[in-house]
Amino acid sequence: MSLSAFKRKIKKNILFKNAYFWLKERHDKRIEDNKFRYTGQLIDRSKGSDKLCIVLAGYKGYLSENVFGRIKAYIPSDIDVCVITSGLFSDDISKMCEQNGWSYLSTKENNVCLVQNIAIKSHPAAKYIYKLDEDIFVTKGFFEKMMEAFLREQKGEYRVGVIAPLLPVNGYGHLKILKELDLVAKYTEMFEKPVYAAGADRKIENDPETAKFFWGKGGFVPSIDKLNEIFSSKEYACSACAIRFSIGAILFAKETVEQMGYFTVERDISGMGDDEVELCTYCMLQSRPIMVCENTVVGHFSFGPQTAGMKEYYQQNKELFGIS
Repeated sequence: MSLSAFKRKIKKNILFKNAYFWLKERHDKRIEDNKFRYTGQLIDRSKGSDKLCIVLAGYKGYLSENVFGRIKAYIPSDIDVCVITSGLFSDDISKMCEQNGWSYLSTKENNVCLVQNIAIKSHPAAKYIYKLDEDIFVTKGFFEKMMEAFLREQKGEYRVGVIAPLLPVNGYGHLKILKELDLVAKYTEMFEKPVYAAGADRKIENDPETAKFFWGKGGFVPSIDKLNEIFSSKEYACSACAIRFSIGAILFAKETVEQMGYFTVERDISGMGDDEVELCTYCMLQSRPIMVCENTVVGHFSFGPQTAGMKEYYQQNKELFGIS
């Protein structure tokens, strides 16, 4: 007997029907509870803003001075900030958050889906969520331009799921930037033909030399702040991204993640990358595209295979990553 036939049969029997729905309700409740159950602490300094920025941190402390220095310099006062660490508590991060009036959430469980669920759920007043990874270097006007684009595109031809900025080290953003700087031929000569594509087979995501190229090595690409000035001065543009997008710097409405049912939590894994797959999948299946605001550029340090090489480059060229 097929599963569908079995379900039809038991639904006709009142005892089996009641047992079936009782078990289903308990099963669904366990899944829901699993998305938010944690051991850890939330130091809540929220002002009750309708805008929240969560920053996933704790594992690239060598970037903190510039990453958080930029956030502090550019974030508007009406945005609540909650720094989140998955699988650890950091004294340094806790002290930094205290000094800046930011909230700090730490979980013993090392699962990025779980810690994001908790952070979002713990800010009931927040209607809009900025999410940043700890290797994102924000620039002047980033927060304002993202919100402006989100609200503007909500009235446009798409049902927006997520808004993102241009990122040079990114399967989509790198080609946009190469075209603007007339560097397509140079990049092709040095690395490979650039196309709008993400994946481990693309040098933009696995070769540390491409990351260094976009962070100033060779003098071809200007500083991230100069890049931001160039694109900020251009006529408004926002495009629907047709490829899988890395979600290191995004803005979305809380109702989107609520309708998605929050992120699925698998307790025995870190969940790294699962949040990206789930969000991208949801947006595609629900016709709620990831939109890229082309009037703001922020820096992405590296993808995993590039990190070791980029760490050494960073330590030798810190001035390239600070505010210029």
